[in-house]
Amino acid sequence: MSAPRLNQAFVLEAPERASDGAGGFIEGWVVLGTVWGEITARSGRETAQIGTAVSRMGFKIVVRGAPFGTPERPKPQQRFRQGVRIFPIEAVAERDPEGRYLTCFVEEEVVV
Repeated sequence: MSAPRLNQAFVLEAPERASDGAGGFIEGWVVLGTVWGEITARSGRETAQIGTAVSRMGFKIVVRGAPFGTPERPKPQQRFRQGVRIFPIEAVAERDPEGRYLTCFVEEEVVV
């Protein structure tokens, strides 16, 4: 297996809840840092949500490995951002037995 080309910058973000001062909360995103990765297309499809056409495209984003429990290790429920593009993370797996790289399975939605 050849080494991936980590030539694209992605901002790793995690969900954060903050009090709204009225007993509820608002949900936002907090930046955990910038990671370099390689993005590869998987498959795509068009669906309809609430009467609007939505294009869904799956990608694999390969990043450097990080130990479990560290903020540098991506995990499901987090997301990558690249400019205006947002890639919610669905699953994360080691790419190689040594854990040098992680494969993040993401899906991007775009209203068409």
